[in-house]
Amino acid sequence: MSPFSYDLHTISTFRDRAACERARTISRAELTSHPNPDFRIRVVDDPAEFYRQFADDLVGRIRAGRDAGRPVVLILPVGPMPQFELAAKLINSERLSLAHVHTFNMDEYADQDGNTAPVSWPGSFQRAMWESFFARIDAALRPPEDQIHFPTTDALPSYSARIDDLGGADACYGGIGWGGHIAFWEPHLADEFGGDLDAYRAAGARLVDLHPMTVMQNALHSFGGDWSWVPPRANTIGPREILGAAHRSFWLDGDLGGGHSWQRFIARLVAHGPVDPYVPGSLLQETRADYTLLGSVADDVAIAMA
Repeated sequence: MSPFSYDLHTISTFRDRAACERARTISRAELTSHPNPDFRIRVVDDPAEFYRQFADDLVGRIRAGRDAGRPVVLILPVGPMPQFELAAKLINSERLSLAHVHTFNMDEYADQDGNTAPVSWPGSFQRAMWESFFARIDAALRPPEDQIHFPTTDALPSYSARIDDLGGADACYGGIGWGGHIAFWEPHLADEFGGDLDAYRAAGARLVDLHPMTVMQNALHSFGGDWSWVPPRANTIGPREILGAAHRSFWLDGDLGGGHSWQRFIARLVAHGPVDPYVPGSLLQETRADYTLLGSVADDVAIAMA
């Protein structure tokens, strides 16, 4: 082992170096084992199969609700996107009506004053969801527009209550951010709760400042690397909505190409590190959840020098 040692950079809100080192050394072979049998970790190597399974999971829940004659409430992320196009094709081919479906998007970008992005802005999550999913579903099969929800500035004050009024979400879909966020519930928000995990878990939808790691992550995958283009704030659901769902289905596909993934370490820290509000996704460990990793995300963490 090299004698070179150093402090974690101040950008890191989670400061447990030993936990980071343990997470880093978890091999691909060890990754899918977890002491909570309801926290089910699996790896899908083929990207096409990964997104097909994601789409099948989503459409399967919609179909099951229709067959049972009950409404289905879904919390949806924006990325990754290919699964939504596949799901729309499947819905259309089956002539599966979504009249019983209520969707709530996890988050939406906001400016420095808390005004959410309009649909006309190219980076808007509302726009992305309509273009990749809702508009691709035949109009006769689409949910009524008043059952398609986004956490806009106007909707935010009652967003948590709307989900509660429908009995909570049947499923919350999502991913994990570079700093460990779920939705845009960022690591630094833990500072407000003074270690009170019960209050933290009960926190609902709100406006947040984006963590620097989130700005950089989103610049890489959505803004051509231009961090100046990423808005500074966002509206987001909170732990209350995620933990209150009947089920959680999280999909990690952070692949940069060429065998590189930005998500390898954080996927491990979230799944096998301590349950800690400074790593928001770690709360999933205590729940019933599916945690599916693209093969490149599951590969071992290693230093790659040019």
